[in-house]
Amino acid sequence: MPLVTSKEMFAKAYKGGYAIGAFNVNNMEQIQGIVQAGKETRSPLILQISMGARKYANIVYLKKLIEAAVIDSQDLPICMHLDHGDSYEICKQCVDDGFTSVMIDASALPFNENIAVSKKVVEYAHARGVVVEAELGTLSGVEEHVVNEYGHYTNPSEVEEFVNKTGVDSLAIAIGTSHGAFKFKGAAELRFDILKEVSEKLPDFPIVLHGASSVPQEFIAEINRYGGNMQGAQGVPEEMLRKAAKMAVCKINIDSDIRLAITASIRKYLAENPSRFDPRDYLKPARQAVADMVKHKILNVLGSNDKI
Repeated sequence: MPLVTSKEMFAKAYKGGYAIGAFNVNNMEQIQGIVQAGKETRSPLILQISMGARKYANIVYLKKLIEAAVIDSQDLPICMHLDHGDSYEICKQCVDDGFTSVMIDASALPFNENIAVSKKVVEYAHARGVVVEAELGTLSGVEEHVVNEYGHYTNPSEVEEFVNKTGVDSLAIAIGTSHGAFKFKGAAELRFDILKEVSEKLPDFPIVLHGASSVPQEFIAEINRYGGNMQGAQGVPEEMLRKAAKMAVCKINIDSDIRLAITASIRKYLAENPSRFDPRDYLKPARQAVADMVKHKILNVLGSNDKI
């Protein structure tokens, strides 16, 4: 099966009350682990490439790795998505490079400017069969190049006008999720009232959650046990994410959990095997840790298993 867009994925997810996992990828082991979990659970996947990933690995290498995953996965629906494209130019480049989905993140701009930039991306992408995600409202925290200290919630009164004027296919909203592994200082809280109001104004329209990693505490404990220092890292409780998936949220971005799983696995392996130096030795269990974590998310949080 060739790369697909997220359009059919989201339509089925909305109707079925589940969400598709969107996983940021930077190297071969991450992609292999994610796809292994997708195959074992028969779940559609969105593989995302961010600005940081493009700088780290070179877009040519990442594209070819995803193409290899498509060949290896046979009938598994895989969408290749640009995460947090910050300009029309980068979105255009990714459309031309064969991405099947792009995100234009102009959320830091004034409302009307966000509309103008997003509409321009939509017009170019749709003419070439590519779907577009945009963002309204800004998440706090740090997501590679996206930095915002305070953030602000999405204003439900703006969403209908934004979607109608831009023609976007999905909308990322801010309801209290946060980028990075340190999301909350106190009790975690998501504004489900905002999500409900947005879904009422945009019936049957797919909503996206960024900054929605749950930051599993077993990974934090493992990292700290083997020389790390991540005191106080806290994510979104999985039951909250499952609730969102049963509402209008059709795509949940999962990034920090993958990084934590890899780091915990590598720290543990090297501490227990101090004389080993071959990257294959410690990347093999790290790859399996990614597969196990993604499988857990699909089965227990996203609910996207057996949906192909």
